[in-house]
Amino acid sequence: MTDVAVGRARPGLDRAGRDRTVAWLQEYGVYVAIVALLVVNAIITPSFLTAANFRVQAFQVVPTLIIALGMALVITTEGIDLSVGAVVALSSAMIPLYLGYGAWTAVLMALVAGCLSGLLAGLMVAVANVQPIIATLALMIGLRGLAVIMNGATAKSVDDSTIAGLGLDNLFGVPEMVWIAVVIVVILAFVVRRTAFGRRLTAIGDNRAASTLAGLPVKRVLVTVYIVSGLLAALAGVLFVGHGGYADPSNYGLNYELYAITAVVVGGTPLTGGRIKVLGTVAGAVFMQLVTATLVQHDIKNSWSQMIEAVIIIVAVYAARGRSGR
Repeated sequence: MTDVAVGRARPGLDRAGRDRTVAWLQEYGVYVAIVALLVVNAIITPSFLTAANFRVQAFQVVPTLIIALGMALVITTEGIDLSVGAVVALSSAMIPLYLGYGAWTAVLMALVAGCLSGLLAGLMVAVANVQPIIATLALMIGLRGLAVIMNGATAKSVDDSTIAGLGLDNLFGVPEMVWIAVVIVVILAFVVRRTAFGRRLTAIGDNRAASTLAGLPVKRVLVTVYIVSGLLAALAGVLFVGHGGYADPSNYGLNYELYAITAVVVGGTPLTGGRIKVLGTVAGAVFMQLVTATLVQHDIKNSWSQMIEAVIIIVAVYAARGRSGR
């Protein structure tokens, strides 16, 4: 009888062990993948583990990461923001337009443009009850068109020492734009974990109707997250101009809404909302950048790299279903 009882218990124990393993991989798999990519590249990619290469990778990942952090807030509310790439273009167009009033005035106007874009998206979603994908899709199209009208179809050089090179100088041996990203990560992590706003954010994403009945300021929270998303996208646009030394709304921010969504999902924030992983979003952005860098440095054709990235997205979304519990 004892042997039979033990034998019957084993399948359940095995399933429990498998469930724990799957849950661990869902939680920490992206970090394991980053370490694996670093090890593989250290072996097969010449000059990968050099300060110069890490600096290049940092310049490429930081704008995506900054945009993805704002996207993570929006996705936590079970929303989406497809306009962030167009906001990047719009904020970059504001720089040469207002540069005559001073460099920091131009930067301020670029950030204000991002906030206003986010405000418009938030009002459409929270007040007019337009579906987030429709509202932000319309903004994506309209804002990029506006940016091109403002700047012209060709790139404009930004001849200003304050703007050109913004975020590229080192502070304690690390590029300033990396420190900017670190500050944003710390602030968002604190807000999400330690403030009433963070608790309301996840509650609204988990069940908006119940949150409304409970008296939570649902509309205010929704408008706020879209404003923050627009602000961070605008900041990324400013950094693009600083890095490139010119404004190019026709090309800046193209497909960055997709890169941001991918980083968020790979990092563990489910598209169904109700949960946010700030550090996971950082890891997701870093992982996708490492994948891209690996493929580029080994001359993998862009078509193949797109297919590989598509597989990664599908796997991440499937894993996120388990994390969300829905």
